[in-house]
Order: sequence, then C-alpha cells, then structure tokens
Amino acid sequence: MAGRPRIRERTDEDLDELGTILTRVHAEDGYPVEGVASPRAWLTDPGFLRSWVAERDGALLGQVSLADPEGAETIALWSERTGRGIDEVAVLARLFVSPEARGLGAGEALTRAVMEHAREHDTALVLDVMAKDRAAIRLYERLGWERLGDIVHAFDGSPGVPAYCYAWPPSAK
Repeated sequence: MAGRPRIRERTDEDLDELGTILTRVHAEDGYPVEGVASPRAWLTDPGFLRSWVAERDGALLGQVSLADPEGAETIALWSERTGRGIDEVAVLARLFVSPEARGLGAGEALTRAVMEHAREHDTALVLDVMAKDRAAIRLYERLGWERLGDIVHAFDGSPGVPAYCYAWPPSAK
C-alpha cells in the first residue's frame, strides 16, 4: 500500500467490508466492548448524522461516524464545563481502524475529517473512550482534545468499564 489514506463519505456498499474489519478489531482489541453480534446494525445506528471511511489503494482501512448527542453521558460534562447547549455539539463515534492498517495514519485522518466538518459547521465535538484503549487516547490528546472527566460505560446489564470523556475544541477554563 502506497500513499496516504483517502477519506470519503461512507456508502452502503462499504458496510459488509467494514463489518468484517470491525469483527477483526473486536477480536484483537475488544472494541466495541458491547461486542459485534450485528456489525451492520452497530455501523448504521439511526442517531448517526454522517460517516466517513479511510481507504488506500481501493481497500477500506477504517471508519468514523458523527452522531446526534441525544443521550450521550459526555454531554452533561461538556455542557457543565462550557455552558453551551445540546444543539451546539455532536458526538464522534464508532472510530476504528483495521489491525493490519495501524500506523498508516487512518485513525488520525478520520478524526481530523470529523474535526474539520465540525469546524465548518461551528459545532463542538465530544466522545467517550474506554480507559483500556490507550492508542485512541494518545491520538485524541495529540490532536488537542480536552479530557472532561471519567464515566463508567455500562451496557447490557454489565457493571461497566471505565471510560474517559473528551471534548474538542477545548473549553476556556
């Protein structure tokens, strides 16, 4: 594979290949912690506003989505910190990169694409990331995301896993 990853909007034709990649990511990294019993459903949540993929030489490397903030735990922390309302924020969600494509810049390119979209639309971004996902945390912090606090990501009746909440752009403190 030569060249930098190309970012484009995700299409329905991408979903099967992304589902295969997601299954490999889950097997290697335990992401998503909820599992991937239905990759297509996980990738097409009705709360998603837009999604992008990274590709190189015709192969998909990963994807990211921009989601409606409704119900996101991180929103309360962000709103408390900034004094801004839910209509001014969106959630960076479902970012993953194929294990075989790690180190090629796909995760950063996807994150920057969402950040640029948010900048163009005067929208803040928030996300939560599992504490175990150290590479993702390093990426967000390197790109200037502000850690807002800690939560427990609970799912399917589980006791949950520790997670950190981040916002971009950073708030004035």
